[in-house]
Amino acid sequence: MAYLAVALCSLFSSVAANPPWPPHHGHGGGEAAETAVTVDTAKRYQPFDGMGFAEAFQRGTQIYGADGLSEANTSYVLDLLYSNKNGAGMTILRNGIGSSLTNPYDLMKTIEPTDPGSPDSEPTYDWQGTVKPGFGLDSGQLRVTKDAIARGVQTVYADAWSSPGFMKNNSNENYGGYLCGVTGIDCNGEDWRQAYADYLVHVSYASMLSDGQQAADFLEIFYPTLQISGLDTEIACCDGSGWDQSRERIEGIQAAGAENTLGLVTSHGYESYPNTPFDTQHKVWETEWADLNGEPTLAWYTNGSSGEGLTWANNIHQLFAVSNASAALYWIGADNTTTNSALILLDGDTVHVSKRLWAFGQYSRFVKPGATRIDVSAPDASALNMTAFENSDGSVAVQIINNGDSAEDVSVAGLPLHWHTKVSGWLTNNDHDLALPNSTKAFDSALQLSINQHAAANQYRLKRSFICSPKR
Repeated sequence: MAYLAVALCSLFSSVAANPPWPPHHGHGGGEAAETAVTVDTAKRYQPFDGMGFAEAFQRGTQIYGADGLSEANTSYVLDLLYSNKNGAGMTILRNGIGSSLTNPYDLMKTIEPTDPGSPDSEPTYDWQGTVKPGFGLDSGQLRVTKDAIARGVQTVYADAWSSPGFMKNNSNENYGGYLCGVTGIDCNGEDWRQAYADYLVHVSYASMLSDGQQAADFLEIFYPTLQISGLDTEIACCDGSGWDQSRERIEGIQAAGAENTLGLVTSHGYESYPNTPFDTQHKVWETEWADLNGEPTLAWYTNGSSGEGLTWANNIHQLFAVSNASAALYWIGADNTTTNSALILLDGDTVHVSKRLWAFGQYSRFVKPGATRIDVSAPDASALNMTAFENSDGSVAVQIINNGDSAEDVSVAGLPLHWHTKVSGWLTNNDHDLALPNSTKAFDSALQLSINQHAAANQYRLKRSFICSPKR
């Protein structure tokens, strides 16, 4: 499936919202507390579409050696991102639709760099590569996309940060500005909505503003244009900078009667933290979120800082269990950076893997597109965050995050356990990266396991395909 995100949102604030929970302290002493967890496969919630990241703004060129990464480490990085055996098993790639007039690093050149003179004039499209030869078209994203698809990715999400500047009231791809032709915006009588719609269906640091009504003004043009194009692509809208900002935007679109033009509702997680679900008929994706301001770290847990792996495991839990999101995307997959903006940090031919990657992997390796979130609960489990999903093949994945200071002994009931059920427990903490450190015991009625303190989402994947009658 392909989704095309229209540029009708404000650029996110550089201030990240704080998560609503502190680390949990309790269960003193050395003995593990015991918690009874119950999974209810009959109680079902939202569908699951996947997890992913972007390599926009020419970040993808770094995976292929633009800054010194060897071919061997290119394969290693791709495995870390996509492999279901050695990596995080990501299933969504987010691409950027360029709007810049030039293409130095950190910009994406538009395919229409020249103003045709008026909205009705014939546009001239010009595909460009990167400033560094050998890294392919579309700021290096074409090569990234081909490799992602070859490794099993089936969902590509294309995101326009802005239209070309000549279509906006400020004549600039940056600094906000509005698309000429939407409600309340006068550009000497020019209406660029149809021209922008045509531009997007030919598509292959910017921003643009709109409220819900203005988004609807463009959607009434863009939706029929996309239908006529014959593309098997749905519209995603509107990537608000935070959950509350996106809620306001979608409510405006609903008030204008344009919600039916959408295929997907999208939001970032920056300016306001993901909270209660949106009141919409569509699936909801969190399409960008990262720690952009915290102290750089690769760690799983030190003190609960905003870039740590455990923090991101809880962020992901919040998206699925509280906000009812169907997908979660980090900002950048791999990048030549020393910040927390990427899951994998590149430095020449050196690869630094953050624990944030494995927080995503605890979900994305075991929960696949087409899965459904199911109910999981436990009384008096204040230190635990839990989610559960049933995949389309019948396998069940349960994620349990222990935010406490001591280990928890847990029994998981309500699963389709039989004597020959295959059960695997995957652990991520300061010492393990999606590892299998201990075996688990499956009985007819419950799964017995122990979860270390500050340990992530121990994955307990139960394959129904391995269930058979006991041999007596």
